[in-house]
Amino acid sequence: MRKPIVGISMMAEADFVSAVLPLLQANSVDVLEWSFDTLYHTYEPDWLRDLLNFYAENDRLIGHGVYYSLFDARWTERQEEWLKKLKEETGYRKYNHITEHFGFMNTENFHQGVPLPVSLHAKNLEIGKDRLYRLQEAVNIPVGIENLAFSFSIDDVKEQGLFLDKLTEDTNGFLILDLHNIYCQSCNFELEMQEIIDLYPLDKVKEIHLSGGSWQESAYGKKQVRRDTHDDVIPQDILAVLPSVLTQCQNLEYIIIERLGHTLKTEEEKDDFLNDFNTVKTIIEASGLTLEEKNNWRKKEMKLSEKPLEDLVLYEEQSRLTRLLFENIDAEAIKNQGFHYFKTENWDPEMILTAQNIIKKWNPY
Repeated sequence: MRKPIVGISMMAEADFVSAVLPLLQANSVDVLEWSFDTLYHTYEPDWLRDLLNFYAENDRLIGHGVYYSLFDARWTERQEEWLKKLKEETGYRKYNHITEHFGFMNTENFHQGVPLPVSLHAKNLEIGKDRLYRLQEAVNIPVGIENLAFSFSIDDVKEQGLFLDKLTEDTNGFLILDLHNIYCQSCNFELEMQEIIDLYPLDKVKEIHLSGGSWQESAYGKKQVRRDTHDDVIPQDILAVLPSVLTQCQNLEYIIIERLGHTLKTEEEKDDFLNDFNTVKTIIEASGLTLEEKNNWRKKEMKLSEKPLEDLVLYEEQSRLTRLLFENIDAEAIKNQGFHYFKTENWDPEMILTAQNIIKKWNPY
């Protein structure tokens, strides 16, 4: 029997490296997660290359993609190039698995954006499966998908677990269960965390993400909106639910603690991060948890269509939605748009405004 191992999502910023150095020197970081596509267009420093290679050579490196955009309804040269670089990366450096985010990004500044959610519609599922097949075809290691923090409606929150189950059913795929993302949905839609967690196929969870975030003031003077900004300590509510979640995820292998690299500037922030890491390790040890032995993964044979699947009507709606959000169109006007693939009539106006703030942040011009 075995226990899940605890690690960090590696960042290249000097502040982050300074903060985690004591953990690395003490050999406390059992696994590194690396967002391999964040440095696709820039230089990988020698120290970072050596560190990643060290973990790779010891079978303790996992990869996390950010910018593939799983549900873009139009296939672009950007995605083609992304897969090409991924093949090069996994050929050069050994990863135990690769993961990506749920959602789509079709803004001009895609390399700076965040994914927006899609509803469980047959066409969205078809597009997502096609993109996931192509991702899996590019690598000979397991591929997983992470749940999303942001949702426009309570319906999307409740169906995301089922959506992820259907999405991964043909590829031997798995899930990252990001508990702060669940926490955001719990706060924003007034549901218990465990109620949301129970809607996920927990037997498919191979990795858990833990992080902190921030509160955004309500535009309507109601409760604050919780955002997944990776810039603060792990909330106590997440640490409290973690032991029971561990017992529900019998195929769990990794627990990764995330924090953005530029958010560890003060000694207090660095201490907080180290405390979070040590607290999570203590919870794992105290749980007495033993999990089932890992199954040997086998890549499924898949028949890919020669051309990637596209849907121009869906693409038009994705582009129109992104434009409406960018242009700060009134929330009620967006709800009344009459989309076919987006159930905007059910959307929470507060979450529409939150999406507008997110898009403005990453696309300021």
